[in-house]
Amino acid sequence: MHKLLQAAEASSLRQAPLEFQIGDTVDVHTRILEGGKERIQIYTGVVTARRGRGMTEMFTVRRIVAGEGVERSFPVHSPKIAKLDVKRHGRVRRAKLYYLQKRVGKSTRLTERREKQDESAAE
Repeated sequence: MHKLLQAAEASSLRQAPLEFQIGDTVDVHTRILEGGKERIQIYTGVVTARRGRGMTEMFTVRRIVAGEGVERSFPVHSPKIAKLDVKRHGRVRRAKLYYLQKRVGKSTRLTERREKQDESAAE
């Protein structure tokens, strides 16, 4: 039975997976239908959680709007997500960043994660 579900889900999964991690600051480009027209709306924030697997995989993005924290969850494999751009890589030691909900102002900032450089490029 499990293999039947996987086969049914395979057609709906995103071909190119979204490359991001917890703590990254991302721009989520979502398709919005208004009447007969379609437009792209960008939601910018920090990825605080990622859960599920397969078709049910979701991620949560948190941002501050008018001094108030706003969180929005997106399905990873949704066709409504046109694109996801990673702006910054945050250095975190947790899988879920729920502690950011209690913080305000500059204390919500995460330190930048440095990518490992190739040894040949350093020489």
